[in-house]
Amino acid sequence: MVAGNGASREEEGTGGDAAAPQPQAPMRLPLVRVKALVKADPGVTLAGQEASFILARAVELFVETIAKDAYCCAQQGKWKTLQRRDLDNAIEAVDEFAFLEGTLD
Repeated sequence: MVAGNGASREEEGTGGDAAAPQPQAPMRLPLVRVKALVKADPGVTLAGQEASFILARAVELFVETIAKDAYCCAQQGKWKTLQRRDLDNAIEAVDEFAFLEGTLD
């Protein structure tokens, strides 16, 4: 059935399961390494299991995002392999990565 705006009811999510948990992809970063990095920071006194898990997931999503943007830059240059210049171009092109400017120098 199509709603008034042209979207079907399935697309609108009226089935009531909008809050249903999504299947999680397995962690790609070892939590032991993430915990070790957190403990290496002198500003952190306590970090729970959940905090380490959330930090690891955030890092995974960040790396995925910047890699996709860098790959788009590589494709624009007709390259098939990511290179440092592609990361530099992605950092310059995407405002969300402005905090990284100059860090790869």
